[in-house]
Amino acid sequence: MVGLRGIVSTLWPRAGNRSDIALLIKRGGRISRLPVQPCWRAAYSSDATSARQGVATSPKEVEINGKKYATDPWFNVSSTVLSLTSRKLHLQKDHPVAITRKIIESVFPPPTYKYYNEFDPVVSTYENFDSLCFPPDHPGRARSDTYYINKDTLLRTHTSAHEAELFRAGASGGYLISADVYRRDEVDRSHYPVFHQMEGARVWDRNKVPNGDLAAAIFQDLDRLPKHNMTVEDPNPPFHPDRNPLQVEHHTPEEAAAVAAHLKRSLELMVNEIFSRAKAAAAFATAANNGTSPVEPTEPLRVRWVEAYFPFTSPSWELEVFYQGDWLEVLGCGVSKQELHIIAGVPSQIGWAFGIGLERIAMLLFQIPDIRLFWSRDERFLSQFRGVEDNLARMRPFVPFSKHPACYKDVSFWLKGTSAAGGGGSGKGAVDWHGNDLMEVVRDAAGDCVEDVRLVDEFVHPKTGRRSMCYRINYRSLERTLTNAETNEMHDRVVRGLVERLGVEIR
Repeated sequence: MVGLRGIVSTLWPRAGNRSDIALLIKRGGRISRLPVQPCWRAAYSSDATSARQGVATSPKEVEINGKKYATDPWFNVSSTVLSLTSRKLHLQKDHPVAITRKIIESVFPPPTYKYYNEFDPVVSTYENFDSLCFPPDHPGRARSDTYYINKDTLLRTHTSAHEAELFRAGASGGYLISADVYRRDEVDRSHYPVFHQMEGARVWDRNKVPNGDLAAAIFQDLDRLPKHNMTVEDPNPPFHPDRNPLQVEHHTPEEAAAVAAHLKRSLELMVNEIFSRAKAAAAFATAANNGTSPVEPTEPLRVRWVEAYFPFTSPSWELEVFYQGDWLEVLGCGVSKQELHIIAGVPSQIGWAFGIGLERIAMLLFQIPDIRLFWSRDERFLSQFRGVEDNLARMRPFVPFSKHPACYKDVSFWLKGTSAAGGGGSGKGAVDWHGNDLMEVVRDAAGDCVEDVRLVDEFVHPKTGRRSMCYRINYRSLERTLTNAETNEMHDRVVRGLVERLGVEIR
């Protein structure tokens, strides 16, 4: 069985946060024969079932979940990603991602909280960036990071794209959004171009509370929350003028302290629920392996609050949990930036928000070692979770059903000479190299038959100034042993794709 340290080692964040109100898990230890089927993905339709080999081209329009969208030169969505937009794992009964969603939702009950799980993934650039005060030069807007359908339309990069809409609607005192989100990223066991986020928020309106006393109303709501027996370390004040500033132009110290207290209790309850279930499942599995009766965990969880920075909240915190000998950072949160409420047209609101990555929590809950497994249709994977959503007491750690051999292949190339990165200067027509472009070529050519891709060597020619790079691709299926012929064919497609789509010169 895969241990916690092995799981955590797959969750180390490398290319930035998975959420702008981040989930980061990084302090654990070393942070620390089926029928032959193609592993690549389908063509330009979200419900396509047949795979398309070869190099992706730019269509005039694409269809996503039954809706058609015109493309333009900004279009950069691969066939691999388009084929996944209909999967919605967070809504698939008894899927680990959906089970994780249900566990979290149970801590934030209606009618105070309303759940939104079916927002369409296609949003406007205004919704995804401008409504959240992203500056024009923010790296998240780059085509190297984000999947664009056209210059005004994209696949959301975070659930916060719907935040202004929900603040404006004011349909409840709080909400939870669960959704599939999309980011161009590297290929390894902890990163995938599609993943699932949950965002939560709680708001109060200073015009609707008794006597306009917002702090008193929030503390009354805090008193109604359940208690827990966790040991909580929280040595810092609710805000600090330098490290964790109060929004002095919008909130009084009493209001910010009240929001912080309500936020922390709410998320402590959520983390207690998640990790108590994880400990119980692990204890049951250990007892079963040893032939003994399961022993209910009795030691209370330890958690600690750490000051942090996030672009949408201030003051902000990360919550860490001490679990099996390691401190794990599991979520980010804070007092919502008042500008977001102002842009949404509800300046009298004040509240808190948090964000969490469902795959990463599910990997901890079920001890799943590779993020690709979530997308598997293999019954040996899916059957292990059947019935759990209706009876969480049946939750058990994932039992690996196989470990197939890896096959490493290198590809070396000179970058396109006319690009700035390739040594061609930065003048008109120069296109800088970005590693995420290579990752997209690999995904389109080999899909989930690639475990990871790593840059292993690069150098600049001392005379010509041309830049050479070498990437090592680890071909390994999660479900079967790949034949040499299959691996060679996939690698050939990768090489062709690099030449045809990125203009490199193979060495």
